[in-house]
Amino acid sequence: METLLFESHDLGETEAFLSEHYATMRIQGDTERPATRVRRAILGQVSIDRLNLDYAMSYDVDPLGKVCLCTVSSGTIAQQVAGQDEEVFGPGDTVLFTPPDKPYKGEIRRSCYDIIMLDPALLAQVAGQELAEPIDLGGHRPVSKAAADNLVKTIAYLRGVLQDPELAGSPLIVSAASQLLAASVLTAFPDQAHADERDQTAAQPETVRRAAAFIDDHADAAITLADIAAAAKVGTRALQYGFRQHLDTTPMAYLRRVRLVAAHADLVAAQGEHTTVTAIATRWGFHHPGRFATTYQEVYGCPPSRTLHA
Repeated sequence: METLLFESHDLGETEAFLSEHYATMRIQGDTERPATRVRRAILGQVSIDRLNLDYAMSYDVDPLGKVCLCTVSSGTIAQQVAGQDEEVFGPGDTVLFTPPDKPYKGEIRRSCYDIIMLDPALLAQVAGQELAEPIDLGGHRPVSKAAADNLVKTIAYLRGVLQDPELAGSPLIVSAASQLLAASVLTAFPDQAHADERDQTAAQPETVRRAAAFIDDHADAAITLADIAAAAKVGTRALQYGFRQHLDTTPMAYLRRVRLVAAHADLVAAQGEHTTVTAIATRWGFHHPGRFATTYQEVYGCPPSRTLHA
């Protein structure tokens, strides 16, 4: 087992370390003595990193060639994989951070989180596929609560192995633990490239109507893709297929559109009242004021502040 530990209060030193061991990072220090602590442990084909970052940090990363999972303990992470919608992860989330073959970017906001990386070849081995057949994992979030709970337990088991030198030194235990993680990942994020045609069959217009109605009624709540799929009585893949097929968009993009319309209505209604653009944006799930302002102007042709103070 290999280990690495980095601790610093120097942003320049930290930026250089993170850029060397991960990818290009840009830190926006907003504390007097911003603290960084990174601990890495490598167990066979799997690595587990615990990162504590006491500041905001943006990143723009080329494909890693690794399957990357993330579990968030505190703070938030706004993440966007190329060609996909932005998602915000918070405390308690265990997600597929990025697939191995796509670039991604985002912002980490005063967060403590774990990054678990594994080789795609390990997934192919466990799935019984040839390496020429790429694994195409579906979605950022597990397909069900049971699958998510199983993945969390598997990661906890891996941590237990890492903490026991005798177990971590056993090739048989290391191999079995790595394959268990791969199996849990394949269960939580089923392979899209080899999905059944059931998803296409289930994605009927009525399914999309149920999902859209649920979004319209719960746009002010912290709903996820899994919540929308459950309300529509289909799986997440079928839901995504249905929205692409019938609305030419994604469920989360539709949700953001509904929230943007609601935010616009609040800005119009709040004219002359003691409120702010940030407060209205936050109420409707837009936690990054700059991105909200840009999106708003693209749709309504003016900044949200002008609507508020018209």
